[in-house]
Amino acid sequence: MKILGLSGNVKRPSRTASLVDVLTSAVESRFGGVKSIIDLTDVAPVLFRALRAEQLDSAGREIIDALETADVLVVGSPVYRASYTGALKHLFDLVDYRALTGRPVLLAATGGSPLHALMIEHQLRPLFGFFNALSIPTSIYAVETDFTDHRLTNPAVFERVDRAIAELARLLPASRQKTALFAGQNRPALIATKA
Repeated sequence: MKILGLSGNVKRPSRTASLVDVLTSAVESRFGGVKSIIDLTDVAPVLFRALRAEQLDSAGREIIDALETADVLVVGSPVYRASYTGALKHLFDLVDYRALTGRPVLLAATGGSPLHALMIEHQLRPLFGFFNALSIPTSIYAVETDFTDHRLTNPAVFERVDRAIAELARLLPASRQKTALFAGQNRPALIATKA
């Protein structure tokens, strides 16, 4: 199974990138497969060379192909001007509108205030509704105080991660699932890790 994390951050260090890493690790731990992460800080210059999909060069096409062929997507963005980043929007402007039909997607965001949490519901979820993807009901939102040195440390956020993974399990065939739960295997190591 191909697990693709997509981090819509445009600077480093990034709490969003850290959150996307936690989520992709949780999916990998529960279901196996191979995880990879696309960080827009790295790939935006490649993607911005094209305004339309047919203008993508081979490097840009490889990025879009990875997204369009992933079995599970984890998409996160910092809240920027009440929405996701423009770089993330540009990436999805290059994705074929049919490519994500039925694809499970875990949605995540980071922001400076709990008041921005609804960005996921009002901005990210409708984006994936357009693509006919299956966004997991539980989304993950985290604020600056949920992190220590850009590493997620808040147990309440980890509980939401566990809930989202359990919801994902109901969408995936049993043949793709491992028996170990994320919470039991990886949480202490992730909490204890500091940059």
